[in-house]
Amino acid sequence: MEKAIKLKVRKELDGQQQFNIIKLKGSLISRGYTEIIHILDQDDDFHINSFETLHENTNEVQEFITAFINKENLADTITLFK
Repeated sequence: MEKAIKLKVRKELDGQQQFNIIKLKGSLISRGYTEIIHILDQDDDFHINSFETLHENTNEVQEFITAFINKENLADTITLFK
């Protein structure tokens, strides 16, 4: 694992948003993009979730995350953190 990917996740979530965030993380792990996702506080409003993936998977992972965010209407909840 080489390339770190970070996600900025809102702390205040409703039940459906929480479910979808868990579903996203589970999908990242089950697809073999990573083995573990680390969670750190950024501030009072957001967590930073980070994980490492193989460098050759970086674009595919970012596209998967972006498509998931769009499909599940999570644009106000989670973003790729750069």
